Amino acid sequence: MLELFGLGLVGIILLGLGLLLILILLYVVVVYNRLVTLRNRVKNAWAQIDVQLKRRYDLIPNLVETVKGYMKHEQQTLTEITRLRAQLISGNVDERAKANNALSATLKSLFAVAENYPQLRASENFQKLQDELVGTENKISYIRTAYNDAVYEFNTACDVFPSNIIAGLFGFKHEPLFEAAESEKEPVKVKFE
Repeated sequence: MLELFGLGLVGIILLGLGLLLILILLYVVVVYNRLVTLRNRVKNAWAQIDVQLKRRYDLIPNLVETVKGYMKHEQQTLTEITRLRAQLISGNVDERAKANNALSATLKSLFAVAENYPQLRASENFQKLQDELVGTENKISYIRTAYNDAVYEFNTACDVFPSNIIAGLFGFKHEPLFEAAESEKEPVKVKFE
């Protein structure tokens, strides 16, 4: 009765161990492929952010040139925008995210200052550039959410047992989240006059 297809007890044990080994290898392959897929989603999401950051990078010189003629007293803001624009396309994800957050804050400041210049606000070129930048900022915000979702899913897959063992064996490392600047986390103060 112990003989299965002419195999003895040792043969049955070896067959069982062989099947177990095959199942373990299949599991490793499935988890590895899932981790690669998730990592690629993170890279794709970052590439989408990169496209929008490049778009903003290209729009900023036009905005600065349009504003220069009207805002001779606001050179510090324009200089800061130019400096941050340069940081936007170099560095790792964290550095570029910080530059993005600082640039967003500086652009908000620029648009607030522009309120003091009625001729600038009335300029069709300025309005068009402002609308394009606002649209780009909205796209960046949306894509940042998609990026962070992809990073969350990937990082979780790297952390949960038993896929964390496979992630460690194959060198999968956490990806950084695209976080908001500290200034954007503070409560908004509304003044009524």
